[in-house]
Amino acid sequence: MLGPVILAASRSDKMRRFVSAAPGTKQVVDRFIAGETVEHVIPIVEDLTGRGLEVTLDVVGEDITTVEQSYAARDAYLELIGRLEELGLGERAEMSVKLSMFGQALENGHELALANVRPVVEAAAGIGTTVTLDAEDHTTLDSMFAIHEELRKDFPQTGCVIQAYLFRTEEDARRLAADGSRVRIVKGAYKEPASVALQDKAEIDKAYVRIMKILMDGEGYPMIGSHDPRLISIGQELARRAGRKLDEYEFQMLYGIRSEEQNRLAAEGHRMRVYTAYGTDWYGYFMRRLAEKPANLLFFARSILTKG
Repeated sequence: MLGPVILAASRSDKMRRFVSAAPGTKQVVDRFIAGETVEHVIPIVEDLTGRGLEVTLDVVGEDITTVEQSYAARDAYLELIGRLEELGLGERAEMSVKLSMFGQALENGHELALANVRPVVEAAAGIGTTVTLDAEDHTTLDSMFAIHEELRKDFPQTGCVIQAYLFRTEEDARRLAADGSRVRIVKGAYKEPASVALQDKAEIDKAYVRIMKILMDGEGYPMIGSHDPRLISIGQELARRAGRKLDEYEFQMLYGIRSEEQNRLAAEGHRMRVYTAYGTDWYGYFMRRLAEKPANLLFFARSILTKG
């Protein structure tokens, strides 16, 4: 299986040096990672929002091992929020966070992650924006949903992510839709066992459509995370049937992928949000994306050749 091999490579200093020095690596990184620092990413945010797009920002580096690193992650997001406030970008740029980066996998990780993410959510609310909690592997989800529920008591706009390939997700979607949450739906990219997740692509797509319908018919705010033209078209039709206005749901795509389609949807009046990752740990981020779904290797290569 390629996944475990690539994941092992993501933790290898020798492989990091090899990949970093390889011809063409910088071209890939520059296309999909928006830079290493806040100062690198801000001009990209200004460009995207200037073209009618919205943004969600992810500071990469979720594979932490110490409490001190979790504090550094919190502070990196607080720095980002400060810069967005200075530039008046709060209403167009939100943040996505992985709770593992805030210490979820460490000792007493649930409490640590909640304590670290709360000031980020509070600061985001203070500048008119919000935070979405990214979904990770299935073993972390009960903790993520519990933190989401706790945060929403004071910050009801806090979002979360659900993954269509997990058997549990339709039930999660019904609960979240009834509760009025902001919910991003993705297919799911982690290597999950057949005991908890669908393995067949066609079945995952069918589940994705069922869950989109639950969200569109519900009381929340659906965020359709997909680059699949067919699923995007179905999402538009489900929104129309549910009587939703264009500002009552949104589409989300990754920075550097299908840029022309992002611009087209925005030009049609849809809310189109670009998931934009940045940070110094680009190697770990990139390799983990490949480990989650090795087919992404071909997808990234094709994207480079087509230039969007």
